[in-house]
Amino acid sequence: MQNAAKHQKRVESGQILPIFTARMQIDRVNVLGVGVSAINMELAKSAFVYAVKNQRKGYVCVTGVHGIMESQDDPKIRVIHNRAFLVTPDGMPMTWMGRLQGFSQMNRVYGPDLMLEIMEISRASGFRHFFYGGANGVARELKNKMEARFPGIEIVGTYEPPFRPLSAEEEIDLERLVTETRPDIFWVGLSTPKQEKFMAQYLPKLDVTLMVGVGAAFDFHSGRIVQAPRWMQRSGLEWFFRLCVEPKRLWRRYFKNNPRFVFQAACQLLRIKKFALE
Repeated sequence: MQNAAKHQKRVESGQILPIFTARMQIDRVNVLGVGVSAINMELAKSAFVYAVKNQRKGYVCVTGVHGIMESQDDPKIRVIHNRAFLVTPDGMPMTWMGRLQGFSQMNRVYGPDLMLEIMEISRASGFRHFFYGGANGVARELKNKMEARFPGIEIVGTYEPPFRPLSAEEEIDLERLVTETRPDIFWVGLSTPKQEKFMAQYLPKLDVTLMVGVGAAFDFHSGRIVQAPRWMQRSGLEWFFRLCVEPKRLWRRYFKNNPRFVFQAACQLLRIKKFALE
């Protein structure tokens, strides 16, 4: 990874630069051809603050093994990831891959935790938020939960999309609603790769600064689905917990993706196979 030594000095002993600047480049770890940002939570928060305050338009992919393997199956998804403002290491395997490539202070930036951290920052900064996604009122429940947890937070709108692409009329309605409410951060709670495709398509159309795809965070924080215990999250076993909670929906994903990821990651680390970082 280029500039690994320079980046390592910036994050040595966890001491992340408190202010993200235009001159500061966040390095990316090559994970099977996807550039995962070599960051931890503090640097991620600084990048968000910089982007909103400087109106640096972009989208953030919160990515684990699922997103990486979707990128193997569909080059368009890989391109979307590699054009993102940030690709946060949502799963522990992303962090392990980064550390094995020289970024020892890289740490997991878990989507649900990132969401809470940005909400806390927003109480003082006044950043405005919009929730897009969820089903059966999840986005509205999430809005209520966040407003109760973070008094003073500005959540200016929610939108529950249909289980299909937006029609031309629905797209116009969404654009109008976003223009009227003027959110800084547009949170997308769809599944991967649907949310990544949505962000890449709609970022140019919507009057927002950042779009962030956080998937199941909507269900977790609204109370619809229970989260894995912290020890399972830290040990890389969250996938097993989620499989036990939602076996019918997730068994095919995990039994297909996890073994393939382990094999291909081993091939990359052992230099048996090269993965170009576009």
